[in-house]
Amino acid sequence: MINRVILVGRLTRDPELRRTANGTAVASFTIAVDNRTKDASGNKTTSFIPCTVWNQAAENTVRFTHKGSLVGVDGRLSQRTYDSKDGRRVSIVEVICDSVQFLERKDDNGALLDPVAPIDEVSYQPDTVPVEEPAKKNVSSIDVTDDDLPF
Repeated sequence: MINRVILVGRLTRDPELRRTANGTAVASFTIAVDNRTKDASGNKTTSFIPCTVWNQAAENTVRFTHKGSLVGVDGRLSQRTYDSKDGRRVSIVEVICDSVQFLERKDDNGALLDPVAPIDEVSYQPDTVPVEEPAKKNVSSIDVTDDDLPF
């Protein structure tokens, strides 16, 4: 059986960080994901998907994202049920995230950059290694017969 979910969407609220009794970090958040379908008036529809992430990934998600952040989540669907205070049976389907990818670039001060803007060429410094120019050879003087060629 396969249970794999990959979604890209925006956080509908700031993620909430909690800790279990033994100190394990767990964060929960909801992402808004556009659907392919449209409603009766022609407007696109959106699904709101609850997500949970654990350990260091939970701490990083809380530290580096906020309401409106574009994220990609990779995980599995999980369904759980419980009895509410008023006696109703409640069922929840959520994504248990193996990873959360932050899909927006930030500058050195933490401000969001335009995701479609080109990277500033001034800030890019490629590693330069001096390359020696190979000795120039006269290729017309190569002595090869047709039987030596592989084609």
